[in-house]
Amino acid sequence: MCRNIRTLFNFEPPATDDEIRASAIQFVRKLSGATKPSKANQPVFDRAVDEIVETTRTLLASLVTTAPPKNRRVEAEKARARVERRFGRSSNG
Repeated sequence: MCRNIRTLFNFEPPATDDEIRASAIQFVRKLSGATKPSKANQPVFDRAVDEIVETTRTLLASLVTTAPPKNRRVEAEKARARVERRFGRSSNG
């Protein structure tokens, strides 16, 4: 359920709005226990996602580090290697 919640800070290029929103949606899904909210809960669900997106943007803009930014491609390759070691195959199938 939390596959899109990942580290978003200190990457080059920086996290996109789509990545931030995907993480926020997964976070709200996890907390609510609902993959897809009911019609009655959809407005509350959407508002929570929007608030988390804004809070995340503020957080990412406010964090500081002296570490060099991580390269997205290199980190993705490391993640694929971890999946392959763990499951004996790549995450692409």
